[in-house]
This record gives sequence, C-alpha cells and structure tokens, in this order.
Amino acid sequence: MRVLLARKGRWIAFAGLALLAGCATRSLPKPTEMTSPGPICGNTGRYMCPYTQDGVLAEWVDKAINAKIGEAIGALTGAKAGHEIAKKANKKKKNKKESLWAGLLGAEIGRAVGRHVAIEMSGGWDYIKETSDVSFNSVDEMAVYLYAKHSSHEHYRDALDATFVIYPELKKRYSSAVRRAPRKDEAREEAKKEEGAAP
Repeated sequence: MRVLLARKGRWIAFAGLALLAGCATRSLPKPTEMTSPGPICGNTGRYMCPYTQDGVLAEWVDKAINAKIGEAIGALTGAKAGHEIAKKANKKKKNKKESLWAGLLGAEIGRAVGRHVAIEMSGGWDYIKETSDVSFNSVDEMAVYLYAKHSSHEHYRDALDATFVIYPELKKRYSSAVRRAPRKDEAREEAKKEEGAAP
C-alpha cells in the first residue's frame, strides 16, 4: 500500500510540475488576437520590414529569397575554415579543446559570410533601405508586427526565412517575441483598469 501511495504522490507532483510548466509558457496566439506595434513609416529604423506599407513584399525580399544560397555558401566556407584551423591546431598539439574552439569559430565565420553573401545577393544595404518603406528599431516589435499583420500572406514563410538570413537576431527572438506579445483582450482589460482608477 505504501508503494502505491508513494507512486501516486510522485505522479501528482509530476502532473503539478507539468501544469505549472504549461502555464509558464504562453502558446502562440492567433494573429487576430494580438496587439500589433506600429511600424516606422519609412526606412529610418534599424530593421527593414520585408513588406511595404501596401502589404506586398519589398523588392529586396525577392532577391533575398534566392539568397538562401548565400547562407549555404557561408556555412560551407565556415566549415572549411573551421576544418583548416582544427587541422593546424591538431598538428601543433593533440588538444581536443582547441579543435572544438576551431569548429565553433568556423561555424561563426560561416554565419557571418553567409549573411554577407545574402545581403549582397539581396542588392546590398543601400538597395534594401531604398526599397523599404516600413522599418523598426526593435527586432521584437518587427517579429510581432510580421506575425500579426502578414502571417496569412501566401509567401510569408519565404519572406520570413529570407529576413532571418539578413537579420539572424530576428530568427533567435521571433517565437519568444510573438508569445510574449500583448493580446487584444489584455489591452482592453488594462484600459478598463485605467478607466476605473481615474478620478
């Protein structure tokens, strides 16, 4: 009997932890449920939006979609550089730590080269800015705006992938920014609280 109670207690504790973990992570909202941040009209922001004010893809995005080749070229270049560095490190010393660092350095070189190639294949920074009329100063705001306003667009995934190559930080922050974004119902509740608190 004790064994059964102990197992039951563990399962209850496990279920409780799973429930708490589920509550801590917000699910991906529907785009219509979100409050979208306002973009900067123009190209004065730090991050150029892949969509124009008219809701169509910016001209640089078509070129950037083809620039996925640039990311692959960069990855290959970085892998080759990492391999050569690791080979030299292994000749000097049979040190596995140096080989690991060489591989990591090669991967970072590959990402940087891939990004550079992708930017060039998109027309370069001047062309990207010139053909953009929507921008943001925050990568999180751009992620939320893209999801809320354009995720139903037929080429959204391609545009997002192309933008991820140009702005790797967007790729890293996209999901968490969208999950943390304010919902419309939360904004209404906050407004009601403020109205009730006003004299």
